[in-house]
Amino acid sequence: MRPLGPDPSHSDCVLVVGVSRPKLAALFLSVMLLSLFLTFHILYDSAVYSIQAATAISENKIAILTNHIPNPPVINHPVVFPNRIHFPKTSRRLPQCLIIGVRKCGTRALLEMLYLHPRIQKAAGEVHFFDRDENYLRGLEWYRKKMPHSFRGQITIEKSPSYFVTPEVPERVRAMNASIKLLLIVREPVTRAISDYTQLRSHAATATLPQQQSLSSTSPLSRSFEELAILPNGTVNEAYRPLAISQYHVHVHRWLEVFPREQLLVVNGDQLIDDPVSQLRRIEDFLGIEPRIGSNNFYFNETKGFYCLRNETGDKCLRETKGRKHPRVDPVVISKLRKFFVEHNQKFYELVGEDLGWPEE
Repeated sequence: MRPLGPDPSHSDCVLVVGVSRPKLAALFLSVMLLSLFLTFHILYDSAVYSIQAATAISENKIAILTNHIPNPPVINHPVVFPNRIHFPKTSRRLPQCLIIGVRKCGTRALLEMLYLHPRIQKAAGEVHFFDRDENYLRGLEWYRKKMPHSFRGQITIEKSPSYFVTPEVPERVRAMNASIKLLLIVREPVTRAISDYTQLRSHAATATLPQQQSLSSTSPLSRSFEELAILPNGTVNEAYRPLAISQYHVHVHRWLEVFPREQLLVVNGDQLIDDPVSQLRRIEDFLGIEPRIGSNNFYFNETKGFYCLRNETGDKCLRETKGRKHPRVDPVVISKLRKFFVEHNQKFYELVGEDLGWPEE
């Protein structure tokens, strides 16, 4: 306690708390060390974060979905990988590539195979933006929000097989992106039609229907493929939807009126089953990405009779509903249908500039 002011007799005093110079220096040093530690910690975490982000993309570290998810999206093939980690520098982008069809030709398998590539991101499920008016009227921002997060330089792919056969879709797609890449996967038309019939029957058999709507002997779904494909007078039922979809030239013609041929790649679905790598190489070249998917990404499942996927984290195969066993179809009917499709196939070959060599009888 000491007097305040020059006059020692002044009654006002102030309390002075003394701090020695060594203690002050020690306190200052402690604060500096703490600041340096925190700064180093932040920089270290940032560096590790960036390295992990780059590694996740360069090494294609895709975690396979193993847990059950409530209310999963409806999909055609079971090889489902969850979305890659969302880092801050990613964003949702409109697709630069569409798998437009064809139904029952392996569109889901193709998408999952392409997803093995680190430059590919895929939309979950089938969005049906361009073929359903209620979705299309919601606008491109709604569509963009359905896309996965991706880094700049990655390609986002969406697939909805009904795009191929819906008349208004090509113009709608061009309005979004006139330079978009289109993938069209096809199979031998009669085999595709039988596969379509098989799935329709399977869905009808497993659906829960009211008693009054249960399948009867007059229901189309209770009839054999032969009865539906061939009319009583012995001619081919061209209006039967599985056969109408297999008339590829009718539908691809609309697409080629809107897009140049070089923006559409025809993928041979039959070869994709037997030799997936050769078809994927063509697609990688078409998309302008380096070849990264090889034979090491596949293994043949003897029990199922087709190839399954493999990456660094494990294996995944198609679910039970894929690769269904087809019913036996009368060889005479198959021969009749193949002869019917000769002219249609030739028109398709001419449009796409490629002969796929499908059997003619």
